[in-house]
Amino acid sequence: MSADMAPTAAAEPHGAARRPPVRAATPTDAEAITRMRSAYVLSAPLTEDCVRQCTDELAPRLTPEGNARASVVDARDGTMAACALGLIHPVLAALAYPRGRAARMQIVATHPDHRRRGYARAVVSTLLDHLADVENVTLFELHTSTEAAPLYRELGFSGSPALMRMTRHRPPAGLAPGAQPDSTCGCHRSSTPTHCPGRPRSYASTSPTRTTGRSSCTPSTPPAPWHMIGGAMDLGERPWDAVVRECQEETGMTAVGPPRLLATVCGQPRERRPYSTLQLVFDGGRLTDAQIGSLTLNAREHDEARVLPLAEWEALMPARDFVRLRAVEEARRTGVAAYIDTWGNA
Repeated sequence: MSADMAPTAAAEPHGAARRPPVRAATPTDAEAITRMRSAYVLSAPLTEDCVRQCTDELAPRLTPEGNARASVVDARDGTMAACALGLIHPVLAALAYPRGRAARMQIVATHPDHRRRGYARAVVSTLLDHLADVENVTLFELHTSTEAAPLYRELGFSGSPALMRMTRHRPPAGLAPGAQPDSTCGCHRSSTPTHCPGRPRSYASTSPTRTTGRSSCTPSTPPAPWHMIGGAMDLGERPWDAVVRECQEETGMTAVGPPRLLATVCGQPRERRPYSTLQLVFDGGRLTDAQIGSLTLNAREHDEARVLPLAEWEALMPARDFVRLRAVEEARRTGVAAYIDTWGNA
């Protein structure tokens, strides 16, 4: 992928209602994909001999037995309006991509006559879903331009344009319809912060001067902002044991391991909390609709819980808390733990 299509990709509309029809490519699309690459991706177009050679090489790879998968949008005249091509290859497994299957996003291109219609977003999204859900790919990589990088970050990629990566995992067997994947704090969903009506000064006076292993909720004075659930470790308690206890005490849920650390957050002293904190944020997996409905909040600490998309939390919590929430969500998507040492400065 190159900067040739970057301004278009970054400017595409997001509305699902405008999503164009996308289909899976077949070997007969090999030449059109090759010509799209030649015209709109490469810095110099291919010669006709190279077009024929690439077409002959790509066609068998687009079969079910091959290692290439592509999504395309057709123009009304039957020509190709947009395409996205990914190449599947094996990698050594890791915790973040246990299946050991990766895909390199090789081509994303839109014909100039069909730009600014959401086609690039549509073909890339469809291809990513197919690779993850059907081909069992868990690691995705690509390189792009600085201008196009925001589009891929919205789709879950992180890193620099020179190498952006993403990990995606299929839902575990038996996940109820409508269950939503979310990062967690202390085995509580990072996208279900709770409203905390406690008193920070009295809480601070009873807390040790150095608090380690905190997850990410502290009481706040009404009108209280939204926070992720959490609490302090008891004397002699391990961080994960504190997570299990706090989860049970504050929501009635039992956290199930094994522990997976998502983020380490260093909290700076400030007026309302005159000590440093070290928050450990763990992944609690996915919650079903039934689990969400069965949450039982501790009325002394929380008075409401909500499930919202990540973007909608920005207006409901302090900026520093949303920065933390966004970092935790990215850590869960990418499998790369976050480190934040500026929380509490603002």
